[in-house]
Amino acid sequence: MGFKSDLLICTTLECETKEEMMASMEKAKQEGANLVELCIHSLSFSHISEVEELISHRSLPSIVSFSRSKGKLQSKKTWLQVLKLALEVGVEFVEIDFEEATDDVIAELMNKRSNSKIIISSYLNGGNPCKEKLGNLIIQLQFTGADAIKLDMDVAYITDVAPIFHILTHCQVPLITKAVGDRGLISQLLGPKYGAFAVWGSLSHKSVPGLPSLLSIKQVYKLEYMTPDTKVFGVVSNPVGHSKGPLLHNPAFRHTGYDGIYVPLLVDNIKEFFRVYSCSDFAGFSVGIPHKEAALGCCDEVHPLAKCIGAVNTIIRRPRDGKLIGYNTDCEACISAIEDALRERRITNGQASHASPIAGKLFVLVGAGGAGRAIAFGAKSRGARVVIFNRNFERAKALASAVSGEALPYEYLNTYRPEKGMILANASAVGMQPKIDQTPVCKESLGSYELVFDAVYTPRNTRLLQEAAEIGAIVVSGVEMFIRQALGQFKLFTGGLAPEEFMRKISPKFNSFLINDNEIRTQLELR
Repeated sequence: MGFKSDLLICTTLECETKEEMMASMEKAKQEGANLVELCIHSLSFSHISEVEELISHRSLPSIVSFSRSKGKLQSKKTWLQVLKLALEVGVEFVEIDFEEATDDVIAELMNKRSNSKIIISSYLNGGNPCKEKLGNLIIQLQFTGADAIKLDMDVAYITDVAPIFHILTHCQVPLITKAVGDRGLISQLLGPKYGAFAVWGSLSHKSVPGLPSLLSIKQVYKLEYMTPDTKVFGVVSNPVGHSKGPLLHNPAFRHTGYDGIYVPLLVDNIKEFFRVYSCSDFAGFSVGIPHKEAALGCCDEVHPLAKCIGAVNTIIRRPRDGKLIGYNTDCEACISAIEDALRERRITNGQASHASPIAGKLFVLVGAGGAGRAIAFGAKSRGARVVIFNRNFERAKALASAVSGEALPYEYLNTYRPEKGMILANASAVGMQPKIDQTPVCKESLGSYELVFDAVYTPRNTRLLQEAAEIGAIVVSGVEMFIRQALGQFKLFTGGLAPEEFMRKISPKFNSFLINDNEIRTQLELR
């Protein structure tokens, strides 16, 4: 059974019955896999002929693995019998644990095979192995004479993945690597750039921490097109999921012919992240919660607007000297979206004006985080009167002082109705998935607002926006802010114009892409 792609896209199948294994294999094929790992140790079978039937009727090229440490049948005789049978049937790969790979076993299997390849695998549990330790283990695996070697390892931080890229680049035989855990996701998404010949994904109904879904590999990231020269971009956040960034930037890169990939980066320590991933290949970053303010200290230079706001949502590694330059595209994205919506209503009513429609307005802001700061400074720059509500009142007061505004206790938000025609901007996480039944302001209080903006964009139409529309207010979705700030980021990432028409065209399709919740987790401000 041959391969149609240079990059192998694999998923691991652990099923109790032969029928379930066959059904899962067919589903993997439908979702884009061109290779599956058949974990025989997970099967319940009464006779080895059932295993032979499974392998013989496989619908995809396969790796047959049988871990004695995990298996229900632990005898060495059965283990060896299964592996020899797989070779006799002509399976593409047989995988053996390094601990079981004695010279005698390898010699016996080598003599049994015809065109099958043998993979020797090892699992590192815990710790933070350095390049030297990993290098020594790789040498031992290579010394077995295997056709390919496989290394699975736990990672506690995203920076633990960096040595994997190093050994991928320098390994003398084909190497499969998997970094286990949420912070290991980039080991698969960026592996092909560093020479990985196979990547692992998960089935859409069986998400696995640290693995992208098969569908996202094929539909969103298209890893088969990655080259050693591909530039890496991503969203640095914690948590970092439901980000629509990969769904927008990756198709835009391909549309413009730019050799780049945009990935989720689950980062705990932003300073350590930039210290470890300091090469020019890591070219640009969106910055999200909770790093927008701390990111200022990681930048060599900061754009004046971002410095004034005190938060950056975009960092570019300047090609000529490698310095990190910080920007804020949130501010203009939000304020221009609100202005355009107000102007459209004014034009409809025959009240067009060149002045900002925000000028003089009472601008009520909920939230004082990174996105809230950008919106507050933007509103101030247009001449609005800014009033800030935040659960942490001290943060609200500090931001209000910075924009010559006013801070009020959060519990007063629903009763705050000093005048008609106000603007409401929600920059908190209230109403975001999965808590879509929540809203920061009750429907009864929305009658005082001419326009309501919600920075939350998952879901696209939040309860706040639904209720605001019902009482006749102008509503502006967080999707509009997201697209506008992404357009600004794309220009900074590529040094060219962003394909606005294309990016707007694909944005309604966000919800049709299936990306595992485990691979990308979220809250507000992940942009």
